[in-house]
Amino acid sequence: MDSLGHVNNVTYVDYLQESRVDMLRVHAPATGGEQLAEGTVVVRHEVEFLSPLVFRSEPVRIESWVTRIRAASFTMAYEILDEQPDGERRVYARARTGLTPYVFSDERPRRIREEERAVLQRFLEPAGEGVA
Repeated sequence: MDSLGHVNNVTYVDYLQESRVDMLRVHAPATGGEQLAEGTVVVRHEVEFLSPLVFRSEPVRIESWVTRIRAASFTMAYEILDEQPDGERRVYARARTGLTPYVFSDERPRRIREEERAVLQRFLEPAGEGVA
């Protein structure tokens, strides 16, 4: 929390990581992408803060999806939000993360495997859709 009682901006990046790992490890529609949950490195974060998020006991919702898949990298997008009782969405932040699979023992990036690509494609946003 910052001095105004808001969730600190660094914490948002932690939320993105939790969402990404959960998506790839727990909610993947097929096996084959488990290594992407932890065997990747972040090469870029972009976060647009839209509304202050204050501490509370209820969880915040994070929607995540894949926006781009390349030979050795992929990009994910996120919205950190609440669904209001009237059906409206209050979006606290929108973000994108560029990631690359990484071989930590060799200290080098690697290409995305076919089974990983298949998992990522299941989360791929159709062209022209999405909010981030």
